[in-house]
Amino acid sequence: MQSERRRQLSTAEERRDTVLRTAIGAFASKGYYGTTTSEVARAAGISQAYVYRLFPSKESLFVAVVEHCFVRVRESLEVGAAGAKGGSPDAVLSAMGDAYARLISDNDLLLVQMHAQAAAVSEAAVRDAVRAGYARLVEYVRGASGGEDRQIQEFFATGMLCHLLVSMDAEKVDAPWTRTLTAGIRHF
Repeated sequence: MQSERRRQLSTAEERRDTVLRTAIGAFASKGYYGTTTSEVARAAGISQAYVYRLFPSKESLFVAVVEHCFVRVRESLEVGAAGAKGGSPDAVLSAMGDAYARLISDNDLLLVQMHAQAAAVSEAAVRDAVRAGYARLVEYVRGASGGEDRQIQEFFATGMLCHLLVSMDAEKVDAPWTRTLTAGIRHF
C-alpha cells in the first residue's frame, strides 16, 4: 500500500501573513512608490490576482505592512519596559530605548518606517496609519513609563535621530558633526 501524501493547502489567513511578511522586504527595498504588487506576488510565490484578493489595493497592502511594523515596535517597547531596572520614568524609557535600538538593527523594519513617513506626506491612508500608529505608541510609552510630556517627546525625538544615524551609517564617519549627533545614542 502506498502512503498518500497530501499537499496541505494554506488558509487565506496564512497566505495573507506570508504576503505581508514578503511585502515588508519588498517595500523596505524599494519603498511604497517603487514596489509593485506583482513583485510582492512573485516573491510570495502566488499570483498578483491572489494578492489583490487578500489586499484590495497596493495602498491597503502597504498600510497593513505599516501597521504590522507598529505592532513590532510596540512589542519591543513592552519587552524593554518589562526588563527595566527600576520603575522611574528614566529607567523605563532607557530600557525601552535599548529595546527599540535592537529592533531597528533589522533594516527592513527601519526602512519600512522611513518609507512610510515619506509616503505619508502625499498618501492620506498611509498618513492615517502613521498617525494612528504613533498615537498608540505615544500613549503606551506615556503609560508604561509614567514620564512627563517632555520626556516622551525626547524619547521619540531620539528614536527619529536613531533612524537618521542608522540610515546613513553615521558611526562609521569620524567627524565632529557625527560625534555631536551620535553622543549618547545606543546602537546594536
